[in-house]
Amino acid sequence: MTDLLYTVNEGIATITLNRPEALNAFSTEMIDLWIKALESVRDDDSVRVVVLTGNGRSFCSGGDIKSMVRRDGFLHNNTEAEDLSSTGLARKKSLWKRVQRIPLLLQEIDKPVIAKMNGVATGAGLDMALMCDIRIAAQRVRVAEGYIKAGIVPGDGGAYFLPRLVGVDRALEILWTGDTYTAEEAKQIGLITHVVPDEELDAFVDAYVRRLASGPQETMRFMKRAVYQGMSTDLRTSLDMISSAMGLVTELEDYQEGVRAIAEKRPPKFS
Repeated sequence: MTDLLYTVNEGIATITLNRPEALNAFSTEMIDLWIKALESVRDDDSVRVVVLTGNGRSFCSGGDIKSMVRRDGFLHNNTEAEDLSSTGLARKKSLWKRVQRIPLLLQEIDKPVIAKMNGVATGAGLDMALMCDIRIAAQRVRVAEGYIKAGIVPGDGGAYFLPRLVGVDRALEILWTGDTYTAEEAKQIGLITHVVPDEELDAFVDAYVRRLASGPQETMRFMKRAVYQGMSTDLRTSLDMISSAMGLVTELEDYQEGVRAIAEKRPPKFS
C-alpha cells in the first residue's frame, strides 16, 4: 500500500491520504505522490473535479517528523524534533522541493478542488484544506494551527491562505494561540464551507462534486481563475480579464446549450 491513493472515476479525481495509522501525517512518499497526482489533475482534460480526503479517522495531522528524519535527513535526532542540526538553507530547500510544490501546483489548476474533511486537520494538514476551493467537513472534525506549540512557522503556505479566509486579526490569533476549533466554530469564522453530520459526509460530497462535474467546465474554470486573479490585481485588470473570458465562453457549445435550456425552460445538458 502506498501513502497516497489517486483515482479518477467519471471525471472526478480523488486524492486520498493513506496513512491512517499515523493520522495521515505527511511522509516524503506521500508528498512526492501528491505532487504527481496534482500534475496529473492539471494535465488530464478528462478530470473535471478534484476531491482531497483522508483514509481512516483523520483528514491530515500535518508533517510526520520521524519519517522526514529517516528519509531526508531533515532533522538530526531521530526521536526528538528539537535537535535541528542541518543548515537553515538545507531546511529551506527541503520545503521548496516538496511540500511547497503542492500550493504552487494547486494554483495552476483551474478545476474545482474540494477538501472532504473526514477527521482531525492540524497544522500543515489544515493548511492543505485551506488551499482547496471548498471545504466540506463532518461534524466530528477538529482543526488547529499548532505550529506555535513546536516553535515553528507554517512553512507550507498557511500564512498566505489563512488571512485570505478569516482576515488578518483572526489569522494571527489562530496562529499565535494554536487553539483547537470544532467544525461548527471553524465554519462560523470562514475556515470551513459546509458542515454535515458524520454519517452524511460521503453522500453530501458525492452529490456536491457530481453537480460541479456536470456544469459547463470551461466557464467554471474561467470563473475560478477570475476570482483568484482578482484578489491580487486591480479592478481594470480584472475587468479586462473577465471580458476576454466572456468573449471566449460565448463561442462555446455550452453557452448555446445554456441559452436554449433557459428559453425552453428545462435543465441544461452541458458537454
